[in-house]
Amino acid sequence: MTRRWEAAAGETRPPDGSSAAGSGSASEDGGIGAAVVRCAAVFLPAQPPRAGKIALWRPEGGPLPDGLTTGSEAAGEGGAAEPGELTVARRHGNGARSRTVPAVLLPLAEAVPLLIRARHAPDAHPAAACWGAATLHALHLAARGRLLPGLTADDTDAWRAGPLDPDDIAHLRAIAAAMPAEAFPVPLPGSRPLELHDPAALVRRYVDAVVDTLPRTPAAAMVAGAPFAARAPQRLPGAREWAAEVAAGVDAGVRLSLRLDLSPHRLFDRQEESVAGDAEERSAAAAVLQVHSLTDPTLVADARDLWEGEGPEHFGARSRVDTLLALRRAARVWAPLTRLLERPVPDVLPLGEDELYELLGEAAPRLGAAGVTVHWPRELARGLTAAAVLRPAPGSAADGFGFFDTRELLQFRWQVALDGVALTEAEMDALAEAHRPVVRLRDQWVLVDPGLVRKARKRELGYLEPVDALAATLHGTTEVDGEEVEVVPQGALAALRGRLTTDARPLPQPPGLRATLRDYQLRGMAWLDTMTSLGLGGCLADDMGLGKTVTVIALYLHRRPAAPVLVVCPASLLGNWQREIERFAPGTPVRRFHGPGRSLDGLDGGFVLTTYGTMRSSAPQLAGRTWAWVVADEAQHVKNSRSSTAKALRSIKAPARIALTGTPVENNLSELWALLDWTTPGLLGPLKTFRALHAREVEGGEDPAAAARLARLVRPFILRRKKSDPGIAPELPPKTETDHPVGLGREQAALYQAVVRETLSRIENAEGIARRGLVMKLLTALKQICNHPAQYLKEAAPGVAARSGKLELLDELLDTILAEGGSTLIFTQYVGMARLLDAHLTRRGIPVQLLHGGTPVAEREKMVDRFQSGHVPVFLLSLKAAGTGLNLTRAGHVIHYDRWWNPAVEEQATDRAYRIGQTQPVQVHRLIAEGTVEDNIAQLLGAKRALADAVLTGGESALTELSDADLADLVSLRRPG
Repeated sequence: MTRRWEAAAGETRPPDGSSAAGSGSASEDGGIGAAVVRCAAVFLPAQPPRAGKIALWRPEGGPLPDGLTTGSEAAGEGGAAEPGELTVARRHGNGARSRTVPAVLLPLAEAVPLLIRARHAPDAHPAAACWGAATLHALHLAARGRLLPGLTADDTDAWRAGPLDPDDIAHLRAIAAAMPAEAFPVPLPGSRPLELHDPAALVRRYVDAVVDTLPRTPAAAMVAGAPFAARAPQRLPGAREWAAEVAAGVDAGVRLSLRLDLSPHRLFDRQEESVAGDAEERSAAAAVLQVHSLTDPTLVADARDLWEGEGPEHFGARSRVDTLLALRRAARVWAPLTRLLERPVPDVLPLGEDELYELLGEAAPRLGAAGVTVHWPRELARGLTAAAVLRPAPGSAADGFGFFDTRELLQFRWQVALDGVALTEAEMDALAEAHRPVVRLRDQWVLVDPGLVRKARKRELGYLEPVDALAATLHGTTEVDGEEVEVVPQGALAALRGRLTTDARPLPQPPGLRATLRDYQLRGMAWLDTMTSLGLGGCLADDMGLGKTVTVIALYLHRRPAAPVLVVCPASLLGNWQREIERFAPGTPVRRFHGPGRSLDGLDGGFVLTTYGTMRSSAPQLAGRTWAWVVADEAQHVKNSRSSTAKALRSIKAPARIALTGTPVENNLSELWALLDWTTPGLLGPLKTFRALHAREVEGGEDPAAAARLARLVRPFILRRKKSDPGIAPELPPKTETDHPVGLGREQAALYQAVVRETLSRIENAEGIARRGLVMKLLTALKQICNHPAQYLKEAAPGVAARSGKLELLDELLDTILAEGGSTLIFTQYVGMARLLDAHLTRRGIPVQLLHGGTPVAEREKMVDRFQSGHVPVFLLSLKAAGTGLNLTRAGHVIHYDRWWNPAVEEQATDRAYRIGQTQPVQVHRLIAEGTVEDNIAQLLGAKRALADAVLTGGESALTELSDADLADLVSLRRPG
């Protein structure tokens, strides 16, 4: 059976077993499936209905098409088709003439899929197409569950279609009206003179026959009993009364509806048969039974009017019987209707509270599925809603944002509203006292859910800490007794949400700033100003190169806090912070709290800079001071909330905390939790709860709405901008050059000073070419020491990054660049240093390739292709070998690991990325060992370019001509202050 019905989805099988396509003209397919569309079709009823058949014949006479021939080929799949003859009649004058034509008889199981094909085939015979339309509607009725068990006239089991809606009846009548004469040419058996079938009656019998064929499965036994699952006819003479009722339901000319009245006493006052006792007093409402005509949907009357004789002539003589039978069936769906059957006139049903609640819940949909519509009063309002309201507790002194800095608790309670307008306390009291599903509020009847009554009776939900109240407010919903409810803030909390969720007000360029901020930087400063003025923290998560440092400096100049600002950063960024402050905010006090002899004595505003390592070891000392803000740069260093560094940072209190990072989330959402739990403690709740409520759903991708919920909660506390953002990209210059001063490690400083001391003493006693040779050897040694002790000491591996400030900073830069999906070029003038870097980055698992002067030309081209295609994001190059001739426009970053004395050589190397064809801004990073010869020459190049050109025209050789005193001044190690 399953195989045969596949054709309904667009497939038939020809007699040879090959597959016939379900598209195009069916006449192209061959076999029974194609032949049927070239034939007329007619339904031949039988008993039981499922025994009926479809006859295929040729109205114009002649042989049937190929595929409908006799023998085994005509049998079709399973051998069910039968060749034979068909007596058809044609009207002639006042009578009809008959003739016999060849035909093929198909059981319904075989005919249904073929007729469905004929319904949509452009060259199908109209008779076959009409029967195909009737077939489709029969399948739709079965799919909707519109089929009922019953008995035939000889007490045999049979399924019938029903109950039918007016639309169903109209549709079947339209199909019958469209049928050509070839669709019903078989005369009624035994009729003299010959009479033809009525098309509408024949279509109705065909629909019943299809429905009788379909549900012959084991599942049917669970619904109607075993006889209705069997294919063979089953006689059930003892079920006659039951079958009569079912048949009446199928053929009934009426359907029912219930009209609800919320003032039942008005109905009972006019009843001749009043309800017993005080039923009227106990009734919450009344249901008025209405009767609708199926043949004329415009006819509707109350059951009382029908019983009083005001309408039987329109509804028909059987209208009362049909009404009672329909009511009995509806009572099986909803038991209270049984009481109407017990009344002399089934007109009005008084309803108790529980029964009215049932109609509000599951009863009305069940009745609707059974064909009984429930009509609610038009004036009934359904606009009651409940929200969990957060507001300052009574007597709270906080009328602004100060409550967030105190221990003031916020009151959490239910608030019910009607059509969006909150109920008064008196109205809430009236709702709490309601004992009916409907109450009178504001001069109208209002539908009341029992849950709303419970909320009105138990309004107080307790008190929340300010941070918990803020989290619930920003999330927009919270869970109360297992129910997800809307949260509505009031008073100061509502104003706070408004400030957090709207764009910050524009701020002017702060006075004293020696820079012109771009628009996005002004917006970032305004956002930080909002967060810090509210006593909250935030994470500025701009891409590298967008100017997070200068934004914080501008904020300081705008706010001018009385207490100092503590900046915690990697050691490799200490020098950068100090120089940026001195450059952009000259005169602003800045102190390093790092290294031996560090002290916090005499602080008077400004900035205090420290490293994560120093902060960890000196946490009690730092925690004992008063800070305006605490700024954590490269805050991904504390993404593990359990680390000692993160714990030490949390111990330092401040009115506001600012996290700076280009990568707020690298591996999982627990890192985001760690950042925000530092900037705004408690916002996301405990880590275990956060992972259960948010992280697992978002990371698993199973619930798309989970990411939106989390974003709504954290968005006010993170400002994330990328270089590719439409509002930022146009503001960026095509090339940005940045010097990164970095301190020497202890080993580096010791080696540097030793080499300077030893070599300068030798230079003082040398002359001529020997002196020049010693100067060149000194400069080379110092530059190698600045790069990494392993290069100077000729070690095979660089060892830990902490041995070199440059290598430590390089790791910081690459981690951020790669997390942002960027690509970078790293230039060094020493092949030996390039090999050390290659080994170090390979050990870290960073895809890298190295090009130097010994690289074959063919391999150079392959390297360029790999980099340009994105397969290798980091390209190490020696300065001389790669200074010209390469086009590496995929790089958005260029890092000069060491300095070349001639700036033009560096610019040529930079132009490997910053050249024609480049579509993205290029950031140039120059790593400079702070306080060394590199630093001194960098300052010379930056301050007086003309002088530098004159002095350094000959490159390093020009430096050999410096006097002993000038040389000593150039190479001496200066401690950063």
